[in-house]
Amino acid sequence: MPKYHNYSKALHHQIFNVISEAADEISVDAYVIGGFVRDHILERGDPKDIDIVAVGSGIELAQKVSEKLPNRPKVQVFKNFGTAMLRSGDMEIEFVGARKESYRQDSRKPIVEDGTLEDDQNRRDFTINALALKLNKNGFGDLLDPFNGYEDLKNRIIRTPLDPDITYSDDPLRMYRAIRFAAQLNFIIEAESLNAIKRNKERIKIISKERILDEINKIMLSDKPSKGFALLYKTGLLKKILPELTALQGIDEVEGQTHKDNFWHTLEVVDNIAENTNDLWLRWAALLHDIGKAPTKRFHKKIGWTFHGHEFVGAKMVYKLFKRLRLPLNEKLKFVQKMVLMSSRPIAIADDSVTDSAVRRLIFDAGDHIEDLMILCEADITTKNPKRFKKYHNNFKLVRKKIEEVEERDHVRNFQPPVSGEEIMETFGIKPSREVGLIKDAIKEAILEGDIPNEYEPAKDFMIAKGEKLGLTVVSSEK
Repeated sequence: MPKYHNYSKALHHQIFNVISEAADEISVDAYVIGGFVRDHILERGDPKDIDIVAVGSGIELAQKVSEKLPNRPKVQVFKNFGTAMLRSGDMEIEFVGARKESYRQDSRKPIVEDGTLEDDQNRRDFTINALALKLNKNGFGDLLDPFNGYEDLKNRIIRTPLDPDITYSDDPLRMYRAIRFAAQLNFIIEAESLNAIKRNKERIKIISKERILDEINKIMLSDKPSKGFALLYKTGLLKKILPELTALQGIDEVEGQTHKDNFWHTLEVVDNIAENTNDLWLRWAALLHDIGKAPTKRFHKKIGWTFHGHEFVGAKMVYKLFKRLRLPLNEKLKFVQKMVLMSSRPIAIADDSVTDSAVRRLIFDAGDHIEDLMILCEADITTKNPKRFKKYHNNFKLVRKKIEEVEERDHVRNFQPPVSGEEIMETFGIKPSREVGLIKDAIKEAILEGDIPNEYEPAKDFMIAKGEKLGLTVVSSEK
């Protein structure tokens, strides 16, 4: 494969012809660089985000391109960064002048100077992202690959163009990006580069949590997240961002009794759930479902290792973790907390003798998220024993069947009481009070226990009987 192979077929979109004409008209060399080139060679499809490097003014080139496009799209100019951006159809195109960078020890923001294409490729994070295709008419589609990034793509290797210690120290976010690309692309990080990440892990203190979280979420959404989290663990980066997770690592032994390694088990669970859902927050729930086990781990001579209440403790830990990492403190947080808190509930009803009331309570508590909870619980089966694996999955099939039967009959998902608080007050001629709450709770409990059906008339009769027991008198029994 020649180093300067031509990839003009990759540039089939009309926008590249427009950029080519514009670049020649203002006499600048222009190149498409980075992810577009990488993903085309990997046959991952052509991305909609395109980075253009101009050896000259990227802003001037963007403005010239806009003039030549039929709808003359607006050019957003970022003078402080020497960049410009425009949209053409569903494509977002960023233009930047070729530059060289230098860094201060206390910041990942570079000092920027104008430079050559070589300078610009030198500043790229990885060889696979330094690949460039020429856009000028003379040499249109030629591949410029000074660091053998093409070979690294073919060999599935993540490597820095220059000394990895300098690359990672200058911009520590690149350490997370290296691991993210390894996870997304199923690549291997070159040994020296991986060792440099271990050596430079303390540098992440200058990176904002938001930027780190963006990379963590991309790892989480990869096909096999465990690859990324295992690399984060081995390089020491995971402990700095998710110590609650690394605290699960290890196996203790007392009097010959051990427990499983809950860290590596967790990574298996995340991989399992990734096969069934792309929901980021359900994947977060899988990652955090056992974090309460480290603080609740106890050894008892008679029964061995226990983790009593780990779901409750873990759900509380989720809030602190979300707040620290600046994850959203909204419905996403509540969802993850609910999944962690309820993560063992379906297991408890995987039994032929379980009562309908236990199933009703599970449906009531899970609400619209009952299916998410079942997906999480099934992902939690990581036993390597084929008989146990089959038994546990059969148990969950039984749970699903029970849930379907009970819900079809009793309609308790997203339960709304058949009798409202307003009707209770009207029936007994009372104002908002403790008694109203007691009656509503009693109706709910009676329905969940199966004492009365989830219907208006039985609930109304129950309301009157309960009210009279509390010393209330009916003043109106109209519906």
